[in-house]
Formats: sequence, structure tokens, C-alpha cells
Amino acid sequence: MNATDRTPADLLSSALAADPGRPLVTFYDDATGERVELSVATLANWVAKTANLLQDELSVEPGDRVALLLPAHWQTAVWLLACASVGVVADMAGDPAAADVAVSGPEPESLEAARGCSGPRIALALRPLGGRFPQPPEGFADYAVEVPGQGDRFVPYAPVDPEEPALIVAGREFTGAEVVERARAEAPELGLIGPGSRILSGLPFDTWEGLNSGLYGPLATGGSVVLCRNLDRLGAEALDKRVESERVTVITR
Repeated sequence: MNATDRTPADLLSSALAADPGRPLVTFYDDATGERVELSVATLANWVAKTANLLQDELSVEPGDRVALLLPAHWQTAVWLLACASVGVVADMAGDPAAADVAVSGPEPESLEAARGCSGPRIALALRPLGGRFPQPPEGFADYAVEVPGQGDRFVPYAPVDPEEPALIVAGREFTGAEVVERARAEAPELGLIGPGSRILSGLPFDTWEGLNSGLYGPLATGGSVVLCRNLDRLGAEALDKRVESERVTVITR
């Protein structure tokens, strides 16, 4: 990673320039058996399309707040980096009533909470390969319908200021620069020692620790993540096999 990287979006750009084909996020859902592997280039393409959706279709501007009512999932990683690309604040599990945009998973309780947002509301089915809802929830746009037609390249209308708020998680606000600095500083504690490090994370995304293990730490160090949802459903023997097959170097759960 480059010393000049100051925002999470900068980290992704550097990773894309360095080795676009390497795996960055490998996602498992142990409730459904889903596995999907995203290279740097594939993840960056999803991020660009989502950032264009935010900027052009949803008309968000730097400083606006996007409430993300989403679990630890590869599509959540996409939304976090898309928000960083535009310069809006990603508020994990934030209050939709205080947000300019609400983004919800398919769970009924999340959808009900997201209806508290008076601005645009987006719903993610979180189906394998980014599949659509059979019927979109009332009052929501289906992310899987809206995002494919967006542009594959993203250019922000205004430069993103690294010193402006970029993330809120567990009530703590971080600037873009603070996200990058803290991810780098804490990488050794996580066992992320540089390119080739591969962390398996079963932590939720509603804490800094979960976000750092599941996205920011690997991105800041040139590593990669095996992101596991519902990891508690996986037995010890199956976990050992996954660690071996995925060449995991460190586990957080």
C-alpha cells in the first residue's frame, strides 16, 4: 500500500493498481452453504457501480449519512467502500431517521427500521451472486436491480477530504484518515504482517474490531480476508478444513 493512501477508497485504488487479480474477499455463509470469491478487480467494480448509484441516482453529497443495516457480508464491504469513494458517512447500524439514505438487508426487523428514513431506501436480498428479491419490499429499491446498469468507473464530483467524517460504528465517529491509520496501526495485533496474510473473520460488522478484521485491516496491509457469516454453525473439524483449504494465517471470531 502507498504511504499517501488517506482514505479506504485510496487503499482500494492502490490494491487495484498493484495486483487486480488477487483474491481480496472470500465470503462464506454457513447457514446457506454459499461461497463467493472476489478479486480486487471484481470488488472494485462493484464499489464503482455502487458509488455511481449513490452519487448519480440517490444524489448524495459529501457529508451526507448512509445508515447501513447490514450484516458482515461481501456486499456490506462494497457499500462501506462506495461510501468512502463518494465522501459520505457510512453509519453502521445507525439510526435511519437521522440518515439521508437507508440501506437494509432482507430481515423484516431491518426493513422495518429502515422505513424510518425519509430519504431513499435500498434493500439488499443478500442472495448468492448478488441475486434479486423475488418481490422487492414495499418502499424500497432493489439493489440488485439498480446497480448493474451503473458505470464501471467512478469519479467523485468533489474530492474526498480524508479529514472529514467517513465512518460511524458503535457510536464512534472516524475520519477517512483515522480509519486508514488505525487499520495500519492495529494490523500487527491481528497478525496481518503484509501481503500474503489471510485472515478468517467470523466477527459481525457492528464493531470496529469486526470491520477492521473483515475489511479495513486486510485492505490496509495488502492481505485478504475469508469473511464468514454464521460461523457458529460450522463444526471444529470443518473449520480446520476451511483454514487449510483457504490458506488462512490468522483467525478472529
